[in-house]
Amino acid sequence: MSQLTREAVLEALRSVQDPEQKKDIVSLGQVKQVEITGEAVTLSLGFTTAPGPRRESLEQALRAALLPLGVRHVELRQEAPPAAARPGAPSQQAPLPGVKHLVAVGSGKGGVGKTTVAVNLAIALARSGAAVGLLDADVYGPNVPVMLGTTAEPKVVDERSIEPVEAYGVKMISMGLLNPGDRPLIWRGPMLHGVLQQFLRSVRWGELDYLLIDLPPGTGDVALTLVQAAPLSGAVIVTTPSAVSLADVRKAVEMFRQVSVDILGVVENMSYLNCPHCSKRVDVFGHGEGRRMAEQFGVPFLGEIEIEPEIRVGGDTGKPTAAFGEEFPGARGFYAISREVAARLAAGGRQAPTFEIL
Repeated sequence: MSQLTREAVLEALRSVQDPEQKKDIVSLGQVKQVEITGEAVTLSLGFTTAPGPRRESLEQALRAALLPLGVRHVELRQEAPPAAARPGAPSQQAPLPGVKHLVAVGSGKGGVGKTTVAVNLAIALARSGAAVGLLDADVYGPNVPVMLGTTAEPKVVDERSIEPVEAYGVKMISMGLLNPGDRPLIWRGPMLHGVLQQFLRSVRWGELDYLLIDLPPGTGDVALTLVQAAPLSGAVIVTTPSAVSLADVRKAVEMFRQVSVDILGVVENMSYLNCPHCSKRVDVFGHGEGRRMAEQFGVPFLGEIEIEPEIRVGGDTGKPTAAFGEEFPGARGFYAISREVAARLAAGGRQAPTFEIL
């Protein structure tokens, strides 16, 4: 038998399909970890529901997929959810009244188009008929108001609550509306914690299907404060196809895992360019790194966003491409990713309790 590799195991497991979502378990990010010892393979798996009656068929399918590689022994484990996610377990994070799903949009570094993705994703979800809110948590660089084309000030209802601003069918709050202009904010950790708590608890969000939170780049205080302030349904990580982004994506993935937040998947922004002259695809920053990153870290790959001038123009002029429908130049990727995110949240988000097949 030739030397067994992780890549070969993952490729073989692509033939195993999740019976509920009708996709292979690798693309869905259900293979969390692969350990190889000689002719034995240990797999850590994550599912949105417990295998139950399909446990035996799952075992048979996995063994059949790995047998041609010369694997003689397969051990399967399912990742356990954090205590707060288990039924009946106490939670120290109070849910937001009326908000069904709280979703963070983050990145390991700046300049990857995280806010562009967050804004267009929110609009695409709203256009599907959902009630959507967008919290701009990037208090040092709040660009959401610019991208949504609004300078309206939130209405103060009383000493304890304010009304969010609405644009393109999305309710929104941002420090950019409260601190307009070029004056910088010089705040320390406790002050950040206070404003995020106010944005979460004091804004009258009403009944929402999704509240998206545009995090600042990196893995600093704001992201950690947010996770501690409210129970997240999951996180979306934005990257580019450049291999240089690999280390930064790893930081973001590890941060969310350490604080027990389910990763809904990876979005590859600025993925490719459709040449306006020859109509051929041009991989400006490389090809496939986003998908490979997702597979390496055992998380789902949500899709690609092309390099389209209309996306940049829309962000600069406050007219996001998603607001003009799925067929508008550059909008198709955002709508496809919005459907993936909605499907994963509807499937249950976090994984079920641990099980083993020996």
